[in-house]
Amino acid sequence: MSDIERAEEAHGQPGTTLARPEGGVPDRFENPGLPPHKHRMGDTDPKAAKRAERQVAFFLLLSIIGSIGIIVSIIAVKYDGSFERISLSTKAIGLSMFLSLFALGVGAVHWAKTLMPDDERIDMRHRQRGTTAEREEAVAILKEGAGEAGLGRRPLIRNTLVGALALFPIPAVFFFRDTGPLPGNQLSVTMWKAGTHLVKDPEGGRIRAADVSLGSVVHVLPEGIEEVDHTLNEKAKSAVLIMRLDQSLLTEKQNDWGVDGTVAYSKICTHMGCPVALYEQQTHHLLCPCHQSTFDLTQDCKVIFGPAKRPLPQLPIAVDDEGYLYATNGFDEAVGPSFWERG
Repeated sequence: MSDIERAEEAHGQPGTTLARPEGGVPDRFENPGLPPHKHRMGDTDPKAAKRAERQVAFFLLLSIIGSIGIIVSIIAVKYDGSFERISLSTKAIGLSMFLSLFALGVGAVHWAKTLMPDDERIDMRHRQRGTTAEREEAVAILKEGAGEAGLGRRPLIRNTLVGALALFPIPAVFFFRDTGPLPGNQLSVTMWKAGTHLVKDPEGGRIRAADVSLGSVVHVLPEGIEEVDHTLNEKAKSAVLIMRLDQSLLTEKQNDWGVDGTVAYSKICTHMGCPVALYEQQTHHLLCPCHQSTFDLTQDCKVIFGPAKRPLPQLPIAVDDEGYLYATNGFDEAVGPSFWERG
């Protein structure tokens, strides 16, 4: 290694351009020092500092109001299954959460910009574990920083900050509570029962067996679902897919529960309840887009890939005297996710 390379390694980084005197050994860069510190109004004017303190406290109070607003929105806006109530609840919670987060952030930034120390300092590198004196000095610096932050001298900021931070996580408790109890055996009960006609989703109208072409898939719901209370809940449980295949590809159960190769299966994935809405016509596979669970339609919707553990439940169907499809019974097992209690 040359003298110049050794000097670069000792005084800079390899490849760094250094000033080289005639002797050939480069010198260190000249230390430019720190720029002159510019004092803020709060540093020199006690009134300005007090005004900034009140401004910070104001934003922290807004954050407290926002956190309380989240809780009030969850409790006050009761869910009745309508889109209007869902929209109102979402907007109220969203605006309150925005106020809580935004005001807390603005208050913290304003506090840092106007009241916390902003002068630059140099902390020289040293070995990882310092001496006892250095450690005591570090503790003293931390205490000094805490003192300069003004928590001890500015009780208004300290108290409002404690209030904002204490209230901020509380809405999470109400969020979890608002999810409601586990469904118990509710997934075992749907609107499907003997004699219920299949209607198209979302346009409505009964379906003729002759209109279901080979290789097609139709999204269906039980007739009369729009007239019941909690329509959204019932749709989530009762959504069904019907498909028509060559009868030679189907199992004995599928042919018994189907009509001329047309079979009906729950649209609700048995993993996490996502809608199974993708049908591969060539492979006869149903796919869940959420976690890629794949069901083989020619094997009683057996799971052949992905995290789902159960086949999709089949709905037994038949055709009436006018040629319309109807259910001969409800599902013989619960639809949807497998991790909930079943009855």
